[in-house]
Amino acid sequence: MYKSLLRPLLFKLDPEKVHYLTTDALRTAFSLPFTKSISRSMFRVEDKLLERELFGLKFPNPVGLAAGFDKDAKLVDELAELGFGFIEIGTLTPKPQEGNPKPRLFRLPEDRAIINRMGFNNEGVEAAVKRLRERKSNIIVGGNIGKNKVTPNEEALNDYLYCFKALYEVVDYFVVNVSSPNTPDLRALQEKEPLQQLLMALQDLNSSMPKAKPLLLKIAPDLNKAQLNDIIEIAIAAKLSGIIATNTTISREGLHTPSTRVSEIGAGGLSGKPLTKHATEIIRYLRQHLPQQIKIIGVGGIMTAEDAQEKLDAGADLVQLYTGFIYEGPALVASINKRLLKGI
Repeated sequence: MYKSLLRPLLFKLDPEKVHYLTTDALRTAFSLPFTKSISRSMFRVEDKLLERELFGLKFPNPVGLAAGFDKDAKLVDELAELGFGFIEIGTLTPKPQEGNPKPRLFRLPEDRAIINRMGFNNEGVEAAVKRLRERKSNIIVGGNIGKNKVTPNEEALNDYLYCFKALYEVVDYFVVNVSSPNTPDLRALQEKEPLQQLLMALQDLNSSMPKAKPLLLKIAPDLNKAQLNDIIEIAIAAKLSGIIATNTTISREGLHTPSTRVSEIGAGGLSGKPLTKHATEIIRYLRQHLPQQIKIIGVGGIMTAEDAQEKLDAGADLVQLYTGFIYEGPALVASINKRLLKGI
């Protein structure tokens, strides 16, 4: 129904307006009687064989929602009913910020892809903390943290530490985002020295807490092999719990969308089907070179159940959806979990 009826209608509208229209509709729908039971019967696949235990957390299934969809933790309870095994909120920054000028979200239907240059638009970490304190579901929630646009890189650590402290009591794991292409100079923090300093400082704070929380790093798909080797070295030294591979790409290679249209859209991170193969290759390389205790969450171009299986086969322990969720709808979550059960 989503792909045949709803998606064609929604894709006629501005992508960002559709996002807010959809989230409002979800909120309204789940305020009605029987919606939860209907949603659970359609989208939830529950089986002990799907459970995964990673860094002290028990995931009911390995399919999560990537950061970016529910930046401000407004829909955690509703999204929990769509069959996800975990939800990642954010990216959150210390202060609220509007993000980049609109339009900043674009569909490439010929490529089953999206380009975004949102720019960490969010209401600030404190607003998300308030909502998470009031949530009713017990789904695993990850907190994806970043820096404000106006914060220079030399002071970025303070923003990450602030967000960590604010979210500590209300999330189950943390993700350090230094890989978005939409905040000026952010990716410079992926370089070896600044990244090592950032992660070590966060782990120092983490170890001073009553109980250390899993700390993961989200990386860009545009890193070369030498940079990936640096990431591996840093992940081991900083005793990270895991790596999320990958964020969106700045590459426009191999697109079917006319080059004139791509040029008109301009800058931004590309996600969706064009990223499928490359993200899987990065996962495979990381798994070959990382110790087993450092887990991998695979994300990037998961549009089908087979795409998810390929990432798990390449070495991912969990997977996340974003663009696939937009193009395929919530049925994709159930489809992946059913496919995984067939292979067990």
